[in-house]
Amino acid sequence: MSHLPSTLNSFWLWREISSKLGVSNPAYRYWKNTSSLKLNNKYVFLKKDTLPQKYLHIQEILTDLSGHLPIKFASDQLHVNEHLFSSDKMRLHKEFDYKFVEDVKFVNIRKFFRENGIRVGKNSLVQLGRMKDLELTLESTFYRLKDDYAVVVYN
Repeated sequence: MSHLPSTLNSFWLWREISSKLGVSNPAYRYWKNTSSLKLNNKYVFLKKDTLPQKYLHIQEILTDLSGHLPIKFASDQLHVNEHLFSSDKMRLHKEFDYKFVEDVKFVNIRKFFRENGIRVGKNSLVQLGRMKDLELTLESTFYRLKDDYAVVVYN
């Protein structure tokens, strides 16, 4: 298990930036002082306010990803099948808010946790799943969700 990552509050999706600017895919690698983050070796994000001066104007029209994570990354971090976020036939699917940016589906994990009163510490590990599949320890906190699903936060 791994800890629930910080969300993308301070980042823009590179795919959206390159699409709106019409620049080539690896262009960000040559921008000095531009910080990047790569999730699942698939999604690249650039830190807000580190774009080159001539491209700063684009930030006004980029999608704010605060509280969101790509569904593949979120499913890996919460140790659930990606189907939970991709298929509306899954029981918990409608409990989450989603956002599409350049064909990438994002899920708002922060809002879900806040609405369900789930507290996650900085170094905590999180697991979401059916109650029968979760392992409880003395150091963990159990949060029952809808039907037979729950979240366990391991401190």
